[in-house]
Amino acid sequence: MKINAIDIRGGNVLEYEGKLWLVLKSQIYNPGKGASVVQVEMRDVRAGNKTNVRFRTQESVERVRLDQYEFQYLYKEEGEDRFTFMNNETFEQVTITGDIIGEQKVFLQENMTVSVEFYETEALNVSLPATVILEIKETEPVVKGQTASSSYKPAIMDNGVRVMVPPFCDAGEKIVVRPEDASYVERAK
Repeated sequence: MKINAIDIRGGNVLEYEGKLWLVLKSQIYNPGKGASVVQVEMRDVRAGNKTNVRFRTQESVERVRLDQYEFQYLYKEEGEDRFTFMNNETFEQVTITGDIIGEQKVFLQENMTVSVEFYETEALNVSLPATVILEIKETEPVVKGQTASSSYKPAIMDNGVRVMVPPFCDAGEKIVVRPEDASYVERAK
């Protein structure tokens, strides 16, 4: 779908020079002399490279529409960085490489529902839920005199991720963790 450059917003996906670009931010500049321009900061969806491009405000650009579907995580292929998901409505299975999922792949759990964005038939992005429940595998004992307000201790979770937890958390407890930054949220209820 063609749009004017002045209508570009952060989060849009554009097709520019034969590649797909995610718009990070856009700003309109009005120089004292001459026509206004739109400065757009974009990241290549496939390669991850960033670039800045200037468009004239009335210039047309191609905005790409991404389709978003709910998928259920099934399994990881043995010895490979490939993950298999199933569409909850059509039961169609798709395999996605770990570099598309990113660092959050360690938080994938069997039967977890994730959101997958597609451009035509190619998966471009996988979004995990805002929080996941993990079990503490090992952690340091509490040191007497520590206050719960400011001191946290490292804990290794059952998926191997290191999370800083409050001193009252012990091995074997289940906690809620935010996958985007591997931070402790609360005890699991």
